Amino acid sequence: MIDGALIHTQRRTGKADQRNYSGKHRSHGLHVLALTDEKGRLIWTSAARPGRTHDNTAARHDHILAHLRAASLGALADLGFRGLDNDILDPVIVAGYTASRTRKLTPGEKEANRVLAVGRAPVEHGFAHLKNLRTLTKLRTEPARATRLLRALLVLTNLEINR
Repeated sequence: MIDGALIHTQRRTGKADQRNYSGKHRSHGLHVLALTDEKGRLIWTSAARPGRTHDNTAARHDHILAHLRAASLGALADLGFRGLDNDILDPVIVAGYTASRTRKLTPGEKEANRVLAVGRAPVEHGFAHLKNLRTLTKLRTEPARATRLLRALLVLTNLEINR
């Protein structure tokens, strides 16, 4: 399962921090992608990117599709990843359905979204565990340093969970 999240950080002064502002969340932060297993344990985190980065953009930069295909794996994803995997015959990333102004969701599509939401719940729990670490809420640094910190925290959380 894959998901992207904004890890809220403290605002730094100057124009250099403007790219860390997420208009969607209306706060400063760093965008991170993460892969989890079916139990919600974090397996991999991407490099920290500016908060304004979209899920699809981050996934393309990290070549998520190529890595998942090479490992013969698939992933459940939220609607932020729609349009990333356009292979209809052999999809690697499965995202839900969206309604438009002119077309409502069919009962089958609504049920598929419900099943997908139930399957994706562990991802949210894994991210919640990572976001609750006080170290991340006090960040005032650039993405390169935050990436090293995130990867170290990933190892530590996995050690703690596996104990």
